[in-house]
Amino acid sequence: MSIFTHVTVGTNDLSKARKFYDETLGKLGFKRLADLGDNGSIWGVDQPSFFVLKPANGQPASVGNGVTVSFQASNRAQINAFHDAAVGAGGKDEGAAGPRGWAENAYAAYVRDLDGNKLAVYCFKAE
Repeated sequence: MSIFTHVTVGTNDLSKARKFYDETLGKLGFKRLADLGDNGSIWGVDQPSFFVLKPANGQPASVGNGVTVSFQASNRAQINAFHDAAVGAGGKDEGAAGPRGWAENAYAAYVRDLDGNKLAVYCFKAE
């Protein structure tokens, strides 16, 4: 059982965020499940799990210092594709795809989305 129902990040440009996340999360098998009008969108596989929303208080979205949202990949090729898609869509490289020494078989990549939210994608399967 997962310990989260979903994770939400904020955006200041919903149309650009939708395009970015359609492209990048699509590489992991996620799809956009719903649009919430001009307020946001929801991605997942078979249930909502990742929300991108304009802040409810009407203030500009900002990133959390020390916050990273990490997605699970089925294999290392998905991680490479995600990272390439994110950087190609205007995201910022925060750590190229490759092994991470803190856990056996850990392979990951890090990026920042167009609003500066830090994202990671991990796989713990052997190559």
